[in-house]
Amino acid sequence: MTQAPVPAKILVRGSNDVASAVAHRLFQMGYPVILHEIPKPSATRRKMSFTDAVFDGMATLNGVQARRVTGFLELEKALTAHEFIPVQVWNFSRLIGKLRPQILVDARMRKHKKPARQIHLAPLTIGLGPNFIAGVTVRVAIETARGEGLGRVILSGKTAPLQGEPMSIKGHARDRFVYAPCAGKFTTTFQIGDMVAEGQEIAHINEIPLTAPVSGKIRGLTHDGAPVVVRTKVIEIDPRGDNGKVSGIGERPSCIADGVLQVVNDWQAGQPSRAGTGRRK
Repeated sequence: MTQAPVPAKILVRGSNDVASAVAHRLFQMGYPVILHEIPKPSATRRKMSFTDAVFDGMATLNGVQARRVTGFLELEKALTAHEFIPVQVWNFSRLIGKLRPQILVDARMRKHKKPARQIHLAPLTIGLGPNFIAGVTVRVAIETARGEGLGRVILSGKTAPLQGEPMSIKGHARDRFVYAPCAGKFTTTFQIGDMVAEGQEIAHINEIPLTAPVSGKIRGLTHDGAPVVVRTKVIEIDPRGDNGKVSGIGERPSCIADGVLQVVNDWQAGQPSRAGTGRRK
């Protein structure tokens, strides 16, 4: 009898809502998956991600737990037990050198930075976000722009460049967000899910106050004490108030995770990746 292949070891870069949705989906499908993050990430949608595991040691998303681990032995034990998703904040080069993953997924969604060439870092490399080039910077890219192509598997060529406005909710799009006016330390006593009024002071960067751009529920909020750079997204308000979604896996990250899973499953089965058709039917 032919034995099933050992599931590929997968390293996901980032802990934002997209990276977390990808890790969550792969973990539930039985893959040993690791999240890599910097020591103090500025991600805002922390209740829709595993980001707080970096700060608090543990976070739960849709029934799956992630825990921050330290030594490599602890990491290996976590992968073997498959009881939670391990989160590592080691130096990335050191981690990938010791871990030697079969699959690397860059899900950091660094929209304003040109993606680095990572095609050589693992047998299969997958890039999520604007301007990845399949076959050049990574083996395969996944479209993350909203629209009919969301989640599409790209085997050759670029993902779409950053463009357009954020999703509009009750007539509010980019004006729902607050971006860092300067570099510094982000501080706040508010929590995701708190109701706020337009103009209410809810955070600071150094001594500069940041106010709610519209009234509603806080959907995204950078963690207290995290360092940020200019133009970092630090606050997001959902103007629907109590009807707003502030936790759990969102529709867009879920569609992107579907595309990643398709590529991983094809690679695991030894089949060529298939070009995707975009959003799920």
